[in-house]
Amino acid sequence: MCVRQETDQPEAILKTEKGCKFKSPGEINTWLSGKTSLQIAEESARMEPAQQEAIFRQINRGLSLDVFKQLNVAQQERMLAVADREHAVSLVEELDPDDRARLLNELPVDVVAGYLAELSTEERRLTNQLLSYPEESAGRIMSPEFLTLRPAMTVVEALDYIRKNGRKAETVHTLPVTDELNRLVGLCELSDLVLGAPERQVSEIMHKDPPSVKPHADQEEVARLLQAADLLAVPVVDEDQMLLGIVTIDDAMDVLTLEESEDLARSGGAEPLGRPYFSVSDFRLAKSRVVWLVVLIFAAILTVQVLNLFESTLETTVSLALFIPLLIGTAGNAGAQSSTTIVRSMAVGDVQPSDFVRIILREGRVGFLLGAMLGLLSYLPVSLYAGHALAQVVSLTLVSICTLASVVGSMMPLAARFFGVDPAVASAPFVTTIVDATGLLVYFLIAKAVLNL
Repeated sequence: MCVRQETDQPEAILKTEKGCKFKSPGEINTWLSGKTSLQIAEESARMEPAQQEAIFRQINRGLSLDVFKQLNVAQQERMLAVADREHAVSLVEELDPDDRARLLNELPVDVVAGYLAELSTEERRLTNQLLSYPEESAGRIMSPEFLTLRPAMTVVEALDYIRKNGRKAETVHTLPVTDELNRLVGLCELSDLVLGAPERQVSEIMHKDPPSVKPHADQEEVARLLQAADLLAVPVVDEDQMLLGIVTIDDAMDVLTLEESEDLARSGGAEPLGRPYFSVSDFRLAKSRVVWLVVLIFAAILTVQVLNLFESTLETTVSLALFIPLLIGTAGNAGAQSSTTIVRSMAVGDVQPSDFVRIILREGRVGFLLGAMLGLLSYLPVSLYAGHALAQVVSLTLVSICTLASVVGSMMPLAARFFGVDPAVASAPFVTTIVDATGLLVYFLIAKAVLNL
């Protein structure tokens, strides 16, 4: 058990919180010794908040900036909270402008104002420039610190310029080429300069008409462009092709990771946390899940209504009830498979809402094939257990509901995108609930027809 000890040294933080790991500052120093900044960031992310704070208090100033840059936003907030004001401001100051904007976006307005007031004039200007763009736009994640080359430069001149000024830029692997008016005319890779003949001009080796994006473009679209085109960076330009900044591959991957985490959470019927698992409270975890559970409970009333409608049918043939879990479970799974496939395909750009008819027809065919295979597999065991007539009902129902579920599962993400809703929201749990009710309706209608009920 950890006990708080009285001490005059503020860095000797010992805790009483549940899950306490360290009993003394010496234990923390032992834990820190030999670890890289990345290891400290990754391993502390899985600890309780109080443990993280104790670690951050013990990190020496020489290592603190390297660690700070590796931390997620939630941990950065925690590290700033335990650092003295001067140290906290210096940590924020040393971040790249795009990383600083991402951090400040998560802090309370009064706290942000305080940090901005204490930043140097240039860093404050760059940060305000990024914060002026909408959230989730390319302008928010672009780096305004970059090097540009001129077309008339020789390879030797360009490399010499990079050596002198490269430390000011976020990346030198991809270098925009601009004219005298700062308009983008090309893109040059550092590897092309290193391997190029010294006397050649940049205009001869640069990539003309490079892909570029506008500052208000969606972050995910920009990230997909970088991924699809195998780029290390993409320029951000205004309407007149004036260069504003660059979006680098590391920021693009962060965006894709965040978007995929959000899609995964919503496809499971929960709201994304936006923070590491151990950085949120139990109440926030419950809050992120309860809304959709309530929605799905009300949606499940449809299933209850269908059962109530066919209550007399169930009383006549009690055996029908035995196969309800099997059928609605199969329908829900088929719908979830279809929905998840389409959501993922939309996310990576494989399909578009304009492909609506093709997708519906394709998923209908796939659902029919799945139902036919499952119907054939189930016919013999059901007939041995409940007779041929009920086996026919179950088999025909499987064909019908698998076809229906696949069509509904593919339609809902496409419809959601059309109405401006996140397609992941209209995914597995919601599709499953709807297909359960419609599947039961199909089952009882087929049973009435085949069994003459």
